[in-house]
Amino acid sequence: MIYITRRERFNAAHRLYRTDWSLEENERVFGKCSNPNWHGHNYELYVTIKGEVNPETGFVMDLKVLKDTILHEVIDKLDHRNVNMDVDFMKGKMASTEVLAMEIFKQLQPHIQRHHAQLHSIRLHETENNYVEYLGE
Repeated sequence: MIYITRRERFNAAHRLYRTDWSLEENERVFGKCSNPNWHGHNYELYVTIKGEVNPETGFVMDLKVLKDTILHEVIDKLDHRNVNMDVDFMKGKMASTEVLAMEIFKQLQPHIQRHHAQLHSIRLHETENNYVEYLGE
């Protein structure tokens, strides 16, 4: 089994809040992340796939195809966007990094499977100190 990781970057704004909570309760639970005027991050996304090497090509998956898939299915939808308002696959969901990583996994998995590879993990860095890793479990 071979593991290959592709890194992409995007910038996006979001806000952590619940509409059924007061401003004070949102601030207490989510702190600065509940700012009504939003806040943003320079995210780094690591997509790791796995599989057996195709003896004809020497690839698990053509990395150009992987790159194009990530750009089309994820980056183009997220880059310089408001995660809460602009991203179709995040509509009605909490815009935390944890949920975002899970939803990115769901967006990519069927496209990667079509190329006879498996999506192993999504690792999403929100800051240089904080990241989430999701293995599709």
